[in-house]
Amino acid sequence: MSEQSFVAAHEDIGKRLDVFVSENYLELSRSFLKKHIESGQVSVNDKAEKASYKLKEGDEVKLLAPEEIIPDILPENIPLEIIYEDDSIIVINKPKGMVTHPAPGHYRGTLVNALMYHCKDSLSLINGVLRPGIVHRLDMDTSGLMVVAKSDMAHKRLSEQISERKVKKIYEAITLNIIKDDTLHINKPIGRSERNRKKMRVTEKNSKEAITNVKVIERFRANTFVEAELITGRTHQIRVHLAHLGYPILGDSVYGAEKCRYRLQGQALFARTLGFLHPASGEYIEFEAVRPEYMDRLLKGFR
Repeated sequence: MSEQSFVAAHEDIGKRLDVFVSENYLELSRSFLKKHIESGQVSVNDKAEKASYKLKEGDEVKLLAPEEIIPDILPENIPLEIIYEDDSIIVINKPKGMVTHPAPGHYRGTLVNALMYHCKDSLSLINGVLRPGIVHRLDMDTSGLMVVAKSDMAHKRLSEQISERKVKKIYEAITLNIIKDDTLHINKPIGRSERNRKKMRVTEKNSKEAITNVKVIERFRANTFVEAELITGRTHQIRVHLAHLGYPILGDSVYGAEKCRYRLQGQALFARTLGFLHPASGEYIEFEAVRPEYMDRLLKGFR
């Protein structure tokens, strides 16, 4: 059993208890948290409250919970768009809507489940049973290129390249609002939001260096089509950096507008280019994926 606690801030006034705990207890699934609220395992100021309780500033919310039981991660026959594969690596064009690896609430249908079926036992286990082969990740609603390690040697060498900023990662995105400058060099540290633990933000507190280079490809009446190169690889980096400057990515309900008139599933963000030194041969290789149909459709509409 473990106890965790958070104090409601001014921004949390009037927020439902169930919403607050789901935002702050990231490691526990929503269904798990709901059952614990109903059973009195979540307290506000040391008193059990209902899920509908409206928070007040300064309320101390505590949760007493055992470890959540993680089910077996099983191979699943899910189609993969394989760009390249050999004995060391496999490069995948991950579709929009697919979670990269199992996590609370997502133990089936992930890229890892699909890779386990395709690669059998040929995946690096450096990151454990929940993330076999996973060297880097893409958000669920971001599509595009990922490289997966099939051996521990490949995993180590790819990880070293990522930490040394030697992996080329270029994305395409459609933003809200017009970016006037042709290029942007965004060097602003990113850390986790204290108000919503699921979100990241530009901050000097408990943060890490984050650098993104942005190039405008095309401007429209109220949107901008851009190319964004990651120099560092922080969680939600491109989304956070662009939103911080007033150019949230179209369809990003977390860092931009809650509603999108184009009914997108997540943000218009696509990992187009991926380049690195092959972990076995040492030769530089680079891959480029075809822009997803939904982004092409948006661009044609804007034009």
